[in-house]
Amino acid sequence: MIAALLPVIVAAPAVAALILLAIPSRYAIATRVVSMAGATVSFAGSVLAAVHYDRHVGGLQMPFDLPLIPSLGVHLSLAIDGWGVSLVLLTGVIIFAAVLASFTVQRRDKEFFIYLLVLVSGVFGVFVCQDLLIFFLFYEIAVLPMYLLIGIWGSSNVVPEAGPFRFVWKIFDVGGREYAAMKLTVMLLLGSAAILVSIFVLYQGAGATTFNLGVLGAVPYARTTQIIVFPLLWMGFGSLGGVFPFHTWSPDGHAAAPTAVSMLHAGVLMKLGAFGVIRIGMMLLPVGAAYWAPTVGAVAVVNILYGAMCAMSQKDLKYIVAYSSVSHMGVVMLGAATLNATGWNGAIFQMFAHGVMTALLFSLVGLVYERAHTRIIAKMGGFGTIMPGVATFFTLAMLSSLGLPGTAGFAAELMVFLGAWHGSHAWWTIPAILGAFVTAIYVLRASRAIFWGPGPSEHFHDLYDARGVEWAAPIVLAVAIVVFGVWPRLLLDLIDPATIEYLRDFASAIVRQP
Repeated sequence: MIAALLPVIVAAPAVAALILLAIPSRYAIATRVVSMAGATVSFAGSVLAAVHYDRHVGGLQMPFDLPLIPSLGVHLSLAIDGWGVSLVLLTGVIIFAAVLASFTVQRRDKEFFIYLLVLVSGVFGVFVCQDLLIFFLFYEIAVLPMYLLIGIWGSSNVVPEAGPFRFVWKIFDVGGREYAAMKLTVMLLLGSAAILVSIFVLYQGAGATTFNLGVLGAVPYARTTQIIVFPLLWMGFGSLGGVFPFHTWSPDGHAAAPTAVSMLHAGVLMKLGAFGVIRIGMMLLPVGAAYWAPTVGAVAVVNILYGAMCAMSQKDLKYIVAYSSVSHMGVVMLGAATLNATGWNGAIFQMFAHGVMTALLFSLVGLVYERAHTRIIAKMGGFGTIMPGVATFFTLAMLSSLGLPGTAGFAAELMVFLGAWHGSHAWWTIPAILGAFVTAIYVLRASRAIFWGPGPSEHFHDLYDARGVEWAAPIVLAVAIVVFGVWPRLLLDLIDPATIEYLRDFASAIVRQP
């Protein structure tokens, strides 16, 4: 059973999507039951994978291999390490919560759930795939449904015209959902093109016989090749990971996306980019990674400060969370750039912590918007007395965002900052901590204005707290924030063996480089 666990986790959402194709659109309850079943199987499988993963042995476990194109060395090769376990668990938690949060979708709900399930099947595949070409295939499966999910079910926003190119804003419908969907797709496809070119270079350099990550990682690519190819992978994957200046699609995409898509978008899709930079770029091209690490770290601190400053200046609640995600993904990339165990552990832990925290925030923003019909902070106030449950969960998520001790965000950021301080570029720590300080400002200001400020006007007389199934997603995500914040070792015991092994391979590859 355990040997087939990874294929089940990856396939369950896709199978549920296929079943939905056969269900008539008028059967709304059946649509939700099947979608929930697919998400639950993957969620349960991710928990089983975390429980059965032998953290004392470490390495890749639960292997599954199916030759697809043997002549080209293409295999459906699945296996999981400590990093993969933590991110698969994150994905399982978020898709479970996202499907529950989508029960209120009314328009073309069948198609919505199909695209959502296909997307998450691709995400699971990325975190467990050990064949570089199939890895890329899963990556595209995870990214492309976003265009339809935002373009059809998203919302349009009024964005004030500004800047030297404001005359073209109406032409491109800046703020519209079609604009956000197309901008996201075009930018991520350009990133995918850079990744695909890099894959073919690596495949050719390995003798054009296999795409297996283990084999490719042992190939001593020439120093020049590594220095040229690594930035292609960094920018290619970084376009999804919110790396500055390729992040601009992200705030618009977050703001336009429906609630469940925002949860997956910020919770796991952005993690695919960061995971790709570390797992593919840094592990296959260690010399190139070491050469470019100062640049990666410097850009990361720009991400942290720029994202935090932009979040502080926003008036739309969703844009605040969106730019906050850009800032927090900078923390992930900063941890990656340290090239030490503390920083890498912190980077992976930050992916998990930011994932559950942001998913919780977007689920609550969706609830508030459904009731208040606005996301403009200046128009809200005093909601805490009418929506005490939502206010409590929202405050918890915001406190995790600023890194309050006892929440998952604290442990993650602490490790990244310590890794940066003990690394070769200790100065990174100063702007990174300054970014955390700015985060505390906009987080506390927004929470107070929405929930604890002056009472709402008569326009909001019909507000009410979460009800029924609406409680499910906040409870699941809040429990994850608290449990892994109070007891971070639960996750670190999975992450650390993989980090130690990969760093050992990283160091030995640099030593072997002629």
